[in-house]
Amino acid sequence: MVDFEIIVGSVLGASEYVAEAIEEKLTEYKLTSQVHLSPDLTEISNAATWIICTSTHGAGDLPDNIHKFIKQVESTDLSGTTFILVGLGDSSYDTFCHGALKIEKILKNSGARLDTPALNIDVLNQPIPEHSAIQWLEIWLDSRG
Repeated sequence: MVDFEIIVGSVLGASEYVAEAIEEKLTEYKLTSQVHLSPDLTEISNAATWIICTSTHGAGDLPDNIHKFIKQVESTDLSGTTFILVGLGDSSYDTFCHGALKIEKILKNSGARLDTPALNIDVLNQPIPEHSAIQWLEIWLDSRG
């Protein structure tokens, strides 16, 4: 069993880079993880902490690769599942990080618990989103003891 399930919603690849950087940092902390680029709930452990890394596509939509997973989540009781969330977006759009906001709402409605406030990264101001994500992750990991 892994400590963390890293679930990726990506169109252009930035969320994948963030997920890979998070995976590397978890390894440095001697924690195990698995990255899911085509997430399927049947392959993801509810006992692990989920780390969702997602961008927003179009007019506040979810990336295509995460649609199946979200449909599965909507009809599943996730009580006891803990998650943290990294959203990537462009603040020049009024739908900034709406993909991450939608996922957060759906997971909470299914009973999952958000362990720390979500990190929403503005790619206009943070051209290398991995740096912000790693800083945030380290603070969260260190707070856990």
